[in-house]
Order: sequence, then structure tokens, then C-alpha cells
Amino acid sequence: MEKRRHNRFVVGNLQVDISDGQGFFSGTVEDLSRFGLKLNDVHKKLNDRAKNFSLIVSGQGKHFKMSAKPKWTLGQSFSKKIGLEIVKAPLGWAEFVMKFEPVYEDVWGANITLGDW
Repeated sequence: MEKRRHNRFVVGNLQVDISDGQGFFSGTVEDLSRFGLKLNDVHKKLNDRAKNFSLIVSGQGKHFKMSAKPKWTLGQSFSKKIGLEIVKAPLGWAEFVMKFEPVYEDVWGANITLGDW
């Protein structure tokens, strides 16, 4: 059972540049929420023990610079997956994330998104 408080949405074509304070690395965003990110294909040399990361999420003509702290890491042969909690998000981030929320139809036929609830 997941302890997640906010729904995550699988995304494609979002890139991330992430810094641990010592170096800069690239990766991809696998899923996201208003308050967190799951990154994939991040170089294994990234210091996942750093307290905070600086990152830039890019895609769909948008760029968001933010701060995040690591929650978990899964090492692979040449890269790692990292779960991050967003500490400081820029204006427009929540609106950007809402674009990925699925549209639901209620019994009365009105289309709504999770953000409308």
C-alpha cells in the first residue's frame, strides 16, 4: 500500500537537469504530482545523500526551476531512479501538473478533472 497523499501522473517527454551542489546531471521525469517527482535515467554519480537538489524540469515549451529533497533512490547498472519531494515550486507548476490529470465523466455527463473536486 502506498503512503502517497497526492496522485501521481505518468508523463512523457519531460526532461530534468538536476544538481546535487557538486555536479549537474540529466534525466527524465517518469511521473509527477504537484508536490513530487519520480525521475529516471539519472547518472549514478549524482549524490543522492544531498539534503537538497536544484532542478529544472523542461518540456512542452515550459521550464520550471525548483528545489526538492530526495525521498528514495533505486540504483541500476548505469543510472538510478529517484523519488523527490518538491520543496519550492514556481508559479505555474500546479497549473502545469493539472494538464496531466485525467478527465472523468460523472453520472450527469459533465466532464470534470481531479482539480475540480
